Amino acid sequence: MNETTTNEAGRAVSVPRWVSGFKADYEAILVHEWSPYLGAILLVVVNSVLLLSGLFWGVFGGLKLWGDWFNHFIGLAPLLNIKEELENPLLQRISLMDITLILGAFSAALMSRQFAVRRPPPQEYVNAALGGSLMGVGATLAGGCTTGGFFTPLMFQSASGWAMWAGLLLGAFVGLKALLWEMENITWGTQAPPIKENLAFKRISPWLGFAVLAGIVWWATSWYGSEDTKLAARGIVILSGFAQGFILHRSRFCTARAFREPFMTAEGEMTKAMILALAVGIPVSSLLLQYKTVDPFLAIPPTFFIGSLVGGIIFGFGMVFAGGCATGSMWRMGEGHLKLWVAVFFFSWIGSIFSAIAKQTGLMVRETDLDLMVDTTKVGYQAYMPDMFGGWGWVYLLSFGMLALWYALVRYNESTEKFTVL
Repeated sequence: MNETTTNEAGRAVSVPRWVSGFKADYEAILVHEWSPYLGAILLVVVNSVLLLSGLFWGVFGGLKLWGDWFNHFIGLAPLLNIKEELENPLLQRISLMDITLILGAFSAALMSRQFAVRRPPPQEYVNAALGGSLMGVGATLAGGCTTGGFFTPLMFQSASGWAMWAGLLLGAFVGLKALLWEMENITWGTQAPPIKENLAFKRISPWLGFAVLAGIVWWATSWYGSEDTKLAARGIVILSGFAQGFILHRSRFCTARAFREPFMTAEGEMTKAMILALAVGIPVSSLLLQYKTVDPFLAIPPTFFIGSLVGGIIFGFGMVFAGGCATGSMWRMGEGHLKLWVAVFFFSWIGSIFSAIAKQTGLMVRETDLDLMVDTTKVGYQAYMPDMFGGWGWVYLLSFGMLALWYALVRYNESTEKFTVL
């Protein structure tokens, strides 16, 4: 028995019912948007696998490496004292995770027929450059972006994550105020070029998405089976990065939205999804840390609390103008947004320049405190909460108390719009 449906051109066609069934399931899984709560849980699962493998999720280290390579290319590296021998971006762990995250989002966008080259209004290129540059500065001071300075430190029970959380809230609030002023006073370059749809490309894009997936699986398995232990470990990184990008795109999960939307529209779903990710991830990761699957100090930046707080403020302001945080920008890169390509370029480039300056001036030079046995910089130290509070009980109480407070404020704002800026 046949059913009547419409094709990509909007024409009615007759297809067998079993074909319609497969198409409906495909669209439910790979076309329709996933719940951000599902995305939050799946991201925790992927990061738990990384922890079990002795690894952790990071972003800024890879982007800074790309900036270092660019500074070598344009001749700035000697002036900035950037080392001559740089790691291969395809072998450096965080860089590889960033690359495969973009590919994961690219594959998901192709499968859902949502990939398109999206050109923003001219003004948005300026905002992208400004926002990306500020994110590079903020990530340097905080020891990471919203992933390496906020999310992962909280998974590793570091107070620096909560300090950056406070900074991100303040930065997003001030950034939205500035963005509102821009919208009211600057009218130049606000007209976006039209998106040109290619129906022939849309018809084949799912097959291209599956081809990217097949290529990733081949790449990961070939490296995982290598006798080179470094390549074998990178096989796990390839799959985890790809999975993160795929999940982020399908669920539209974005840390920038979690901090921005309550102030912008009072909508709190993405914020509550982030709270869920932390509520599940913190106890899971704490158990893995107690079983010593990974050294917690590997992922705790020496920035508590000044660097984390100030860096969070600068980063939060920048991500509002850029239109996304680091991961949010990268999965939108995979979807074809040119604005985010500009934002990530400046994030990488200015992040490299400011990191080099901060190192030259001694601001971010690591030293070891022999009394506490932690790394320190001029903007803070490695704050591991189980050591700070003498055990895990107070850590759980503080963490879940902060999450409950955040949820209560967001839920209250959804009903009252007391904290909205626009």
